[in-house]
Amino acid sequence: MDIGAMIREIRKRKNITIPQLCEGTGLSKGFVSNVENNKTSPSIATLQSIANYLQVPLAYFLLEKEHRMHVVRKAEREISMSGKAQLKVEKLAASGGFGLKLLELPPGGATSDQLHSQAGEESYLVLRGRLLAIQGEDRVELTEGDSFCWKSCVPHRVVNIGAEPALLLIAENKPE
Repeated sequence: MDIGAMIREIRKRKNITIPQLCEGTGLSKGFVSNVENNKTSPSIATLQSIANYLQVPLAYFLLEKEHRMHVVRKAEREISMSGKAQLKVEKLAASGGFGLKLLELPPGGATSDQLHSQAGEESYLVLRGRLLAIQGEDRVELTEGDSFCWKSCVPHRVVNIGAEPALLLIAENKPE
């Protein structure tokens, strides 16, 4: 955990000088410098004072790097081909058991050859195309702008019933 670097980064981004931070928190310049250079660790009360002055939640300073925002640039997306139909799957983001994907289904393509299930939940947003969502005995036709979600433990499948490729945004929450 690099609290000092986070404090310095936020302070600089907000165009706050060390003297301004010191005046606003009552801390000495030497102490703030030592904190920013990780030569000393502030108490929780001192960290709260700094957080208040910088207008950020105290918890932000205590987050490990892997728990902070993770960005995947379009050019850096992991792309894979899945199943017999070679469906194009772009991994947009993942954190723990939660994932976000972009799935392109060709006309007649499906997420699987038959109904399948796994642990977790899935939410879908139809960005383009005409689909049939099947879960157990339920069958629903969907078009652009429609969304749906389900528990993945119930056998399910999504089929492109349109004449054009379909595009789906999928958010998955699967146990680790």
